[in-house]
Amino acid sequence: MQISIERLDKELELPNFANEHDAGLDLRSAEDQKLAPGEKKIVKTGIKVAIPEGYVGLIWDRSGMAAKYSMHTMAGVIDSGYRGEVGIVIINLGTEDFYIEKGMRIAQMVIQPVLNTKVIEVNKLAEEETERGAGGFGSSGLK
Repeated sequence: MQISIERLDKELELPNFANEHDAGLDLRSAEDQKLAPGEKKIVKTGIKVAIPEGYVGLIWDRSGMAAKYSMHTMAGVIDSGYRGEVGIVIINLGTEDFYIEKGMRIAQMVIQPVLNTKVIEVNKLAEEETERGAGGFGSSGLK
């Protein structure tokens, strides 16, 4: 598979896989930003991307940014019909200011197939038809 990417800022590297078998393409910041503790911003990537029909680009944290700096990437779905600049919603969950520098790898995009789903309304779902039923939010316990 291949995807087409337009670089809005020619100084930035194209998204790439850091390692041969990685699932996510690293996305870079197109700008310098400071995020104070608890602050959320949309950070520009300087790219537009054409995801093929039948696929979606899902934006995820880079594990090192989450584990080391408490930086969390929020909702990110790049639909196949979207052609605008990709922006990354990032929140600083840490206790110190975090500085994003232009060119820094800030998130990753995983390309996945999308199933064409038909929605069918029913009057009532039969909860007893599954082992889990309506159990949620910790219903299976911790051990």
